[in-house]
Amino acid sequence: MKDKWTRFQHRRAATRRHLFAHRGERPRLSVHRSLKYIYAQVIDDAKGVTLAAASSLDKDLRGAAKSAKNLAAAKKVGEAIAAKARKAGVTKVMFDRGAYVYHGRVKALADAARAAGLEF
Repeated sequence: MKDKWTRFQHRRAATRRHLFAHRGERPRLSVHRSLKYIYAQVIDDAKGVTLAAASSLDKDLRGAAKSAKNLAAAKKVGEAIAAKARKAGVTKVMFDRGAYVYHGRVKALADAARAAGLEF
């Protein structure tokens, strides 16, 4: 049986394979979730640059939620990444959840980004 980390890498690779079949069409909204924080960045894979980034570690988002690891913090990060992406001229993205299940904090971030104007 494969260990936990190998299964995680396999799930992430499966998601990326699907996304990379359509790379170049739109930038990618990548989400990383740790036990304490949540991070999001909009990446242009054709150029290899990050267009916008936000996390629950940002100074302006720290005081917005009671904790940096709950649903409220994920919603704030979703709103922030959508605002920064629109400022960079991006309105349509591909959502890259990585190996994470589309549930909980990942779903809250995605829903907040959609509500704030990003299309995916």
